[in-house]
Amino acid sequence: MTARAPRIGIVVTDAYAPDDPDPDTPLLLHALRERGAEAAAVVWHDERIDLAAFDLLILRSPWDYPDRLDEFRTWLDRAGSATRVLNAPETVRWNLDKRYLAELEGAGVRVVPTVYAASADAAATALATHDTGDGPATDRGTGSGARVVVKPAVSAAARDTGLFAASDPRALALATRIVEAGGVAMIQPEIGELTDGHERALYLVDGVFTHAIAKGALLAEGGGLRGGVYVENPVVVDATPAEHALAQDALRAVRALTGGSAPLYARVDVVTSTAFGPCVLEVELIEPSLNLHVAPEAIAVVAEAILRAAGDDPDRPVSVGTAIPGS
Repeated sequence: MTARAPRIGIVVTDAYAPDDPDPDTPLLLHALRERGAEAAAVVWHDERIDLAAFDLLILRSPWDYPDRLDEFRTWLDRAGSATRVLNAPETVRWNLDKRYLAELEGAGVRVVPTVYAASADAAATALATHDTGDGPATDRGTGSGARVVVKPAVSAAARDTGLFAASDPRALALATRIVEAGGVAMIQPEIGELTDGHERALYLVDGVFTHAIAKGALLAEGGGLRGGVYVENPVVVDATPAEHALAQDALRAVRALTGGSAPLYARVDVVTSTAFGPCVLEVELIEPSLNLHVAPEAIAVVAEAILRAAGDDPDRPVSVGTAIPGS
């Protein structure tokens, strides 16, 4: 008797900004179907979809969830009750709020120094600390003219994120807007290497490194994004042994903190700073773009990992390389 092909849903949304498309899903759907799976894109907020019809749901690009956070949390409950979801809902919930960085730091993982401000007064105090030279010293200096990054603890695609002089009224205005909307403002010292575009995104699938990407500099001084829109320019790069070790340390800490299974996929954003050494900027376990269009050798690795997770063949080997449609 022939085993039924696994039914896999790739979780997406139904609208993308023209300058921020989802390049991964078409490549993954093709690779999964090529390997015999029944694979389909699933719009996360479409209540007409029978989630129980799928053996496995893989979160990929529900990039509008920060604007519909309560709805997304409800969807996680519904999806998790209907079928298996990866990454696991409990891991996703933990990862929704970037205050997880404080937990990682407590677990011994070096992260960018961060103050979490739940009020405008707390934000003002944190900004004043940087401006008077009492904040963490960086290669860009402290005291008058020191610069900071202000962003919300719950966000994606650099929304409501700005690079300012600590004394710039716009820094406090952004932090105040974040907390008055019910959020928590994160205030971090500028890291020169990050401003200059030397951030590395390390991707791990089933805990194994696949590729690293440099996205280029994103933030413009004075608030907002370079060029006025969120546009990544992904380029495959090498990561240093220290950055590899840091990414693995971060994933070990995630497992210990969440008590869950190892993430199927992870993007660990790191920067090697003169002031702080290699440190984690973010661990993205919800919906990171995998940038498979610039790292095609990773397509097969991701597809095989998904099929193993779906129970198609737990012992199937990890292969590399797959044809890209149209190439």
